[in-house]
This record gives sequence, structure tokens and C-alpha cells, in this order.
Amino acid sequence: MANVIVAGASRGIGLELARQHVEAGDRVFALVRDPDNAGELPGLASSSGGKLTVHAADVTSDSSVADAAKSVDADGIDYVYIVAGIVGKMEPMLEPGDWDTFDEAIEIMLKGPLRVLRAFLPKLSEGSKVIAFSSQLAASTWPYGGFYPYVAAKNGLNRMFRSVAIDLKDRGIVVGTIHPGYVQTDMGGPDADITPQESASEIRKLAEWWPLDKTGDFYKWNGEPHAW
Repeated sequence: MANVIVAGASRGIGLELARQHVEAGDRVFALVRDPDNAGELPGLASSSGGKLTVHAADVTSDSSVADAAKSVDADGIDYVYIVAGIVGKMEPMLEPGDWDTFDEAIEIMLKGPLRVLRAFLPKLSEGSKVIAFSSQLAASTWPYGGFYPYVAAKNGLNRMFRSVAIDLKDRGIVVGTIHPGYVQTDMGGPDADITPQESASEIRKLAEWWPLDKTGDFYKWNGEPHAW
């Protein structure tokens, strides 16, 4: 049985990761911003026989994430999935305007993963895996424009987590980022390539396999290395 953190577990791939880990017999601690508005997650928790509990955690708040970590009654954590994210403005932001969307993207998708990792670091040890969700849009191979806040946050996440991976390698902790695929979620839409079930299933295999000598790398959901 593994102890699993899913940050951003109320819907989409995060919800499916929580569901699949529960079905596999693991103990899941599901972190969500608002437990009272967490979709199917409370029902999954109530039917899990205590294998899944829901914890309030706003990844934009140091104190909220720290409180969530204190509420997790596990001595050690095997997997930390950091899924929470937003799309933000799609169009190019070339004209003067407010920075609210940009700031929100940085808080949630760049600072947020580091907040989660720092809060749970005392519960991580040799063999623990920390996997943050990035995107193909973060890579230099992405051929389109736009999405300025999103691509800035995700690209920064990739490089930041590579630095974190270097700093934690001597402790045997694997850190990496993934592109979860073009998935049929609220973000990807109904015409996306794969289902949340398919993405989560392959991500779990990748997480289980991910060796220490590949820490800091960026992978696709199906286990293929992703070009930067």
C-alpha cells in the first residue's frame, strides 16, 4: 500500500488518479481548494472505506498548504501528484493591461507546486516521487503563440523542478514534470485525444517506474521523454 497525495483532486485527471489509487488499495490524501465544492470527490471518499480523505488546500496560500500537510496522518508519502492548474487568457497579451491573469497563473502553477513540495518535504524520503503537471505548451517545440501566462508558468515549473531535483537527489527523492496528454477534461474539452482514465492509468505506471537517474526530466503521459 502506498501513501499518495493528489493536489487538485476535485475533477479531471486529479480525480481519476485518486480513484485509481484507491482501487489499487492505496491510501489517498486528496487536496482541494474547497471541499464543499469538490464534485464527485466526497462521494468517492465516503465509499472508500477510509482509504481516501479530503483536505482543504489552496495552493496559492502558504498557510493553507501547511495546514493541509499537518492534517495528513501518514509518517511517509510515496507519491505526490501536483495537478492543480488554470488555462488563463489564450490570446496574446501584447497590449498594456492588468496583470491579474498572469499573477494568478504564476501563483497556482509555479509557486503552487513548490508550496506543496515544501510543505510535504518532511514526509518524503528515499524512493518518494514528486510529479508536477506541466504541458506540451511549456516546450520550445510548441509551434504556436498565445497563452502567455500559462506557458510562462509551465516553462518556469519545468526548469524550477529540475533545480529541485538536483537539490534532492542525494536524499533519493525523485522529482519531475509531465505533459498529461490532450485530455477530455474541462480544460481539454470533449474532443480531446484521450480520456482522464487513460491518462491517469499511464501516469501511474510512469510514476511507479520513474528511477532516480531520471530525476528532473520531463515526460509525456505515456512514458516517452518530452523535448524541451
